[in-house]
Amino acid sequence: MKIKTILVSQPEPKMENSPYLRLIEKEKVKVDFRPFIHVEGVDAKSVRQQKIDLKDYSAIILTSRNSVDHFFRIAEEMRFKVPDTMKYFCQSEAVAFYLQKYVVYRKRKIYVGKRNFSELLHLFKKYKEESFLLPSSDALKPGIPETLNELGINWNRGIFYKTVISDLSDLRNVYYDVLVFFSPSGIESLLKNFPDFEQKDTKIAVFGNSTVVAATDAGLRIDIKAPT
Repeated sequence: MKIKTILVSQPEPKMENSPYLRLIEKEKVKVDFRPFIHVEGVDAKSVRQQKIDLKDYSAIILTSRNSVDHFFRIAEEMRFKVPDTMKYFCQSEAVAFYLQKYVVYRKRKIYVGKRNFSELLHLFKKYKEESFLLPSSDALKPGIPETLNELGINWNRGIFYKTVISDLSDLRNVYYDVLVFFSPSGIESLLKNFPDFEQKDTKIAVFGNSTVVAATDAGLRIDIKAPT
């Protein structure tokens, strides 16, 4: 069966040189983008109920652009002026670059990993006297808190935003040759929106080991698996 239509369960990329564009041009396929999940911020009251007081922390651990946005949103809601002395530990260069939306980069103490959270470990050890705050979603990879606990540093997690399943009811009678998933939450969204979903000839593409496990547990047949 020749693939003609693909649904990607993420927002459309803003990049002009997106590989999806090259795929569309080369293979003459139709690619649609639709987020199966979205992020909603929690309010300052909810953060306070977690016994989080921003003035108690001297360093912020930022694992995504969402964590950047919602940390500064909560700071504004709490009328907390983030001090110039605050240290920022960013999981990747992309997160550090995004941080410039809120701070003057050259005037701040910003520490950056290349891509993986583990690349920050030597920095946490170097600055273990700091008090760290990890702004996160309600869905956080267990390896992150486990790693921080093993380091023995003074840290706390604050749930600043939540991952919410999007309403996909308008797609009920729309057929695609391939559905592409990047997280277990995407698989969960598919099944909650369409509990009677039957895969039949639809090909499922997944990225990441946790997504593979979620799709397999859901009884889906995985036809395309990255990075293989």
